[in-house]
Amino acid sequence: MTTPRAETAVALVPPVVPDRMRAAVYTKVGDPFTVETIDTPRPRATEVLIKVRACGLVPNTINQLDPPPMVQAPPLPAVYGLDPAGVVVEVGESVHGIDIGDRVYVNPLRYCGNCRPCRKGQPLACDYAALNGYFGTGPKSAEMVADYPQGGYAEYMVAPHYSVVKLPDNVSFETGARWGYLGTAYSGLRRAAVGPNTTVLINGISGTLGLGATLFALALGCSTILGVGRDAERLSRVRALAPDRIHVHTPTDERSTEQWARGLTDGYGADVVVDALPERSPATAFTAAAAALARGGVHVNIGGILDDVSISPPRIMTSNQTYLGSFWFTSEEGQEMSELAAAGLVDFEVFQHRIHGLGDIDAAMASLAAGDRDGGFTNVVIAPFGAAAT
Repeated sequence: MTTPRAETAVALVPPVVPDRMRAAVYTKVGDPFTVETIDTPRPRATEVLIKVRACGLVPNTINQLDPPPMVQAPPLPAVYGLDPAGVVVEVGESVHGIDIGDRVYVNPLRYCGNCRPCRKGQPLACDYAALNGYFGTGPKSAEMVADYPQGGYAEYMVAPHYSVVKLPDNVSFETGARWGYLGTAYSGLRRAAVGPNTTVLINGISGTLGLGATLFALALGCSTILGVGRDAERLSRVRALAPDRIHVHTPTDERSTEQWARGLTDGYGADVVVDALPERSPATAFTAAAAALARGGVHVNIGGILDDVSISPPRIMTSNQTYLGSFWFTSEEGQEMSELAAAGLVDFEVFQHRIHGLGDIDAAMASLAAGDRDGGFTNVVIAPFGAAAT
């Protein structure tokens, strides 16, 4: 156990961290979460302890409780929770630049830092790569999952110093708990070099990933955003964010997505296509939007299409196009997002927060699975200390 740092200007009174805490524990596949009292973790030398004020409940969580074979699930019993936001209450003796009292988001990406991809600045390609409180993706990620077994559905959690993203005062903890989906979209936009001279088509624009991509495409100065979705009412609300820069389309229109997009761009198509479709979307929806990609354009897949899609190698070659997959984001990118938010360039007022306690996780997941949400506008969070504490 490490010794807490002395009080700072931010935290005038050193917080008292209890020896025991409440956590939502998942014990057996198919069983409900149970709220239990367990030992409060303590940070090692290069870690921090976070008092969790909000943790995102992502729509895909229920699918990961009986995990597919391609991922490494946390061993049961487990404390899940992918996107925690809260306050630093203790720091390890070898941590610098993070103070008690800092408001933070905890990036769940864990990696070794020593392998070839990590040393090349590509931690998502690390063999040990895992998302804390969710699952592992690398062939050796079971070791990292075991090293960081507890996610954010608890009153306190430890995290490595490299995972901390400092949140500005104008970002609430509830919004901070959305940073994972927002960061996934932001990283995709950055990889495609989106900027003021870019036309972006966002496929699934009113969904959880799509709305985040829209907010940050606006923040990055994108002048023309083409949005595709199924719900006309939600599409109109997305367009209202910037009516002079956002155009929307539903596939039920007489024109195809490609015809519509090229008609708005003098025949060129979109410089960047971001696929943000949810799971169980048909592969035809993916290919319909991909057909609108301009010559020399970049296609970025951040969505949940599970089926194989047909793409023409000769067309990609002769059109000089690039296809990318973008799975998550780095803490550096998360901090860039905070800087954009601090500058007032991102409108988070669009989110409708639904706040639940630790004992409400099963009911909240069931509601999400039943489709009881307003697309990407709904933000579901778990507040371990209750809604009043956030």
